Amino acid sequence: MFEPDFRNIVAAANNKRPERLPLYEHIICPTIMENILDVKFADMEKGDSSDLNEFFAQYCRFWKEMTYDTVSYEVCVTEVLPGGGALLGETKGVIQNRADFDTYPWADLPRILWETACPRFDALANNMLPGMKAVGGIGNGVFEISEDLVGFQQLCYMQFDDPELFSDLFKKIGELLADLWKTLLDKYPDLFCVCRTGDDMGYKSQTLLAPGTIISHIVPQYSQIVRHIHDAGLPYLMHSCGCIFDVMDRFIDIGIDAKHSNEDVIAPYDRWIEDYGDRIGMFGGIDTDNVCRMKPDELYEFVIKEGTRFRKKAKGFAIGSGNSIPDYVPVDGYLAMIKAVQEIRRREEK
Repeated sequence: MFEPDFRNIVAAANNKRPERLPLYEHIICPTIMENILDVKFADMEKGDSSDLNEFFAQYCRFWKEMTYDTVSYEVCVTEVLPGGGALLGETKGVIQNRADFDTYPWADLPRILWETACPRFDALANNMLPGMKAVGGIGNGVFEISEDLVGFQQLCYMQFDDPELFSDLFKKIGELLADLWKTLLDKYPDLFCVCRTGDDMGYKSQTLLAPGTIISHIVPQYSQIVRHIHDAGLPYLMHSCGCIFDVMDRFIDIGIDAKHSNEDVIAPYDRWIEDYGDRIGMFGGIDTDNVCRMKPDELYEFVIKEGTRFRKKAKGFAIGSGNSIPDYVPVDGYLAMIKAVQEIRRREEK
């Protein structure tokens, strides 16, 4: 009989050894949950209050049945941005010049987001199970929102064609996110135990923007976000895919408490622990590619071996995939990872 305790994740985020090795996932596709629970509910997330209540009843049940101490959930800003979509290449960025920036409905964005977010967060809170709290909050970070509004290629041009606009864009996004986070923590002071954003700033070999650009224009925006989260007494977990070693120290300087996302093709997980494990918590560890490609019995033994090793090596460690569990991850592979972590816990209890 598993009894969740969100304090395990909080300890890991604060770079302290949790009493029990906690599982963590940034995102698990609801269709994966449907497959495992044998219940259809994924489409209810965008329904009315009755649908939302049923969605989160099943959603929260899944995390507990998989023996997580917390529920990961966020509402993404890019979901509601007027004219957004450039991040995924769905459309040309709505902001291409100063006139676009000046006429964009920045002042309306908080209202637009809360109209979508509040019913979901309310339903999440109403269905949270004893011993559990949420990890998440406002999805998307500073860089991803800039990409969604401008487009990555145009953003690179803007940096040199109109550096003042480039700077103003990041400042405006930073102000928006700081406002959203402060409001979230005022509205839902007991719902979250760890706050996080997802902001993929790198790829396999380096950062997407030059490290100096990230340090000058993006890191300062996170400083105010992290400050609001710390003022609420909560730790901040940064999720960023890619090779971002060149900017990690600056993010640690502004107070991030933990880091998630790793790929073995970029660096073995040992490097993350060796370089940063004495200062921040480490989340993840098991490359999603391994969850997809390894046979379940092979993955089971791999996770036991590596998870046990990471647990001993890192102070604050929460285990899970290095990225997420999208719909193409084999269910048998995912469950093999879960069962391996449960076995690590059993061995520690002996």
